[in-house]
Amino acid sequence: MTKNIMIVGVGGQGSLLASKLLGRLLVDEGFDVKVSEVHGMSQRGGSVVTYVKFGENVYSPIIEEGEADFIVSFEKLEAARYIKDLKKGGTVIVNTQQIDPMPVIIGNESYPEGVLDEMKAKGVNVDDIDALALASEAGSAKACNIVLMGRLAKYFDIPYEKWEAAIEKIVKPNFIEINKKAFSLGYNK
Repeated sequence: MTKNIMIVGVGGQGSLLASKLLGRLLVDEGFDVKVSEVHGMSQRGGSVVTYVKFGENVYSPIIEEGEADFIVSFEKLEAARYIKDLKKGGTVIVNTQQIDPMPVIIGNESYPEGVLDEMKAKGVNVDDIDALALASEAGSAKACNIVLMGRLAKYFDIPYEKWEAAIEKIVKPNFIEINKKAFSLGYNK
């Protein structure tokens, strides 16, 4: 059975590192893994989407509308933007951080209120977490991505130590301890 994970965020949040970590872990676990990255205006804070599909035999990395088992969202509005891709009974793991898109920054629009409450009211499984606060507690606000991977790990039957081993393989040596702490905080929250 193939599993589908979407990682969504805005440029500069570390979604590509998160997908690399997830891909490495799943390959090490013996799965066929396909990863596809879609960059919007990522350098300017635009949407970034990464598809991670894994299973016994995976032929395409693309996840169609309504097929995602999990959406890991680095920001609330990005979760709302891609919620149509979540399958019935799927879970969206979302950082409660608000990052204003350009129309809000320049004053043409307002950031929508109650985005997560609307999703919950529609019956969506929302696992919301203040990843920014936990990343800061770990020692770097930039570790939100790894906090979210820690939260995702709770949904998998892959031993904690294997996730840590993947962090050691992917993260630069001088950032390993911060990332391990961030992962632990996301996992244990």
